[in-house]
Amino acid sequence: MPDASVPGISHFARRAFLKTMGGGMLILLSLPDAVPAQESGGHHASSDQLPQNIGAWLHISPEGSVTVFTGKAEVGQNIRTSLAQAVADELRCEPSSIQLVMADTALTPFDMGTFGSRTTPTMAPQLRKAASSARELLIDAASRKWSVDRKDLRVAAGRVTDAASGRSAGFGELARSIDLVSTVVNDAHATPATEWQAAGKTWPKLNAREIVIGKHQYPSDIQRSGMLYGAVLRPPSFDASLTSVDGSTIARLKGASLVRDKDFVGVTAPDQHAARTAVASIQAEWRQKPQISDAELFSYLKQNPEEEERESRRRGTSQEGSIQAGLSAAHKKLQSTYTVSYIAHVPLEPRAAVAEWMGSKLTVWTGTQCPFGVRSDLAEALGVPEDDVRVIVPDTGSAYGGKHSGECAIEAARLAKAAGKPVKLVWTREEEFTWAYFRPAGIIEIVSGVDNDGLLTAWEFHNYNSGPSGIETPYEVANRSIHFHSTKYPLKQGSYRGLAATANHFARESHMDELAAAAAVDPLEFRLKNLKHPRTRAVLEAAAERFGWGKTKPQPGHGYGLACGTEKGGYVACCAEISMTPDRKLRVERVVEAFECGAIVNPEQLKNQIEGAVVMGLGGALFEAVQFANGRILNPKLSQYRVPRFNDVPNIEVVLVDRKDLPSAGAGETPIVGIAPAVGNAIFQASGIRVRSMPMLPVLEHV
Repeated sequence: MPDASVPGISHFARRAFLKTMGGGMLILLSLPDAVPAQESGGHHASSDQLPQNIGAWLHISPEGSVTVFTGKAEVGQNIRTSLAQAVADELRCEPSSIQLVMADTALTPFDMGTFGSRTTPTMAPQLRKAASSARELLIDAASRKWSVDRKDLRVAAGRVTDAASGRSAGFGELARSIDLVSTVVNDAHATPATEWQAAGKTWPKLNAREIVIGKHQYPSDIQRSGMLYGAVLRPPSFDASLTSVDGSTIARLKGASLVRDKDFVGVTAPDQHAARTAVASIQAEWRQKPQISDAELFSYLKQNPEEEERESRRRGTSQEGSIQAGLSAAHKKLQSTYTVSYIAHVPLEPRAAVAEWMGSKLTVWTGTQCPFGVRSDLAEALGVPEDDVRVIVPDTGSAYGGKHSGECAIEAARLAKAAGKPVKLVWTREEEFTWAYFRPAGIIEIVSGVDNDGLLTAWEFHNYNSGPSGIETPYEVANRSIHFHSTKYPLKQGSYRGLAATANHFARESHMDELAAAAAVDPLEFRLKNLKHPRTRAVLEAAAERFGWGKTKPQPGHGYGLACGTEKGGYVACCAEISMTPDRKLRVERVVEAFECGAIVNPEQLKNQIEGAVVMGLGGALFEAVQFANGRILNPKLSQYRVPRFNDVPNIEVVLVDRKDLPSAGAGETPIVGIAPAVGNAIFQASGIRVRSMPMLPVLEHV
């Protein structure tokens, strides 16, 4: 059992753990400092929150059951299964026998958050080290118990066995004779990928049956005894200030109560419909101010750089050689501008939270990628110590980078404090569209040159506002200048699946096709001429081979396009075929995507991630865009904001490149970056129209 010397777990957490887990063996993993939060999102922990070593816990009960603790959240990416596979490999057992406790600030060690495709490359190795250390301690315990050489002992199915004598002991029995707390050293005997038994194979989602039959609970399903429902009064536009409020009508609604805390106004009621009816009856006046519309967006971004002192510290800047010299040596020169619109995350489950106060202590069940960050936000907003706040994240109905923050949790906690009862708050779809943050819009300007041999001579790349992720080019060019420019922006913006890598890949891979056309070179041949990196070349060649690039010409009205790139340790190449009618009705017919992320943990799960990323990427590529004016979102409904539908989905073929000689990288984000430029390049081949804006369909409709 843990004691007061275990770092990274509060006194509140220790009491909760002791109460629920019983006896057994606990393994503490010593790790380097936390991974920094990703751009445009994530929470930074203060020094008093961040222990010197981040714990990763493994508990073996007296009955032999294995429970693993991780601060990571399950938001649809199925890390519950992949992390169980990692632990099962080391303990030589079935993944289904591993229980995971995830994203509970009272029970799991501190974690910066679930973002940046970091779970597979960071948490899985951490848990492997913990589990392999546990395995070695169990073998040592059996060796002492039977006075035999540990080399003669084998671990399988939750037991350690001496083959010579046939003696066998379960994990629970052996755990009782081991020191209660042991430190994992960095040279723990983790199993190499070439010897994986549980990982490296397709394994069904561990809780698939509960999900399919509707038994599985998400944040919006949580119920507490005596629970009320909440709703929040929203201003008519961003940055509006409340000047007066009249909630007298609420007194006539049975069980409804008005809650006001400065500019925060909400209601509680016995059911959700009553709460929303009550908040709609409030008479409020607001002071509003004029703001720009989406028609002015790109000129606004270009004309409003951030303050000079902050701009001087911007990331995503590199320079080598001389752009002027490169352009002077060029046979062909190009200059192009690309734009990407604001888009919404559109999670399957809008933000939801249930808040419950027990005296001065607060527990919140909510869907977030950053439970410890939300705990900090709650403590600050409500003026309570962090040790008095517990955040529990049930498996959440998708996030896509959009659930770093804890607005809904704070609102629910305020309502619950005023009501003196637990309160559930579930944002409506319109609230999710309006008051969550968006993927940043941006402008990208490229100036380039290519010589007579089809080799790049110059590459100047400027990204305004989108972000620096994926901004570097994988292509060889001696004279390059790459810059990300922070700007002021009109809407709340933050992380999105793939971050700015989607925008940067769209611009770069579209421009590479423009250069190939200018040089009269096949797009695949042109890329390979300028690409030396072996992992990027491997996926590009694999996708082209499966697609049949160069073997057949597209039918009339059809076009082929391709793109490739790298981000977060993953390497992707995408080939697309589109069809277009004479009146420019577009359909993506076929997509082939090759992906390499080191050693593959779960092939079918990886294919699901890639296919989902391709479909999601089609939305931003073709039709998703947030429309706004004067601080109001103009299309805050699914009837107005189009996401990909079943009839938009093309035939998708996935080519997995398994590299067991390389560490596993994450796969939740990188597969999204190739589809937009591949489709754009296919549109050009089919029609001769070069579309340089995402989404692309509005441009085609007005050409």
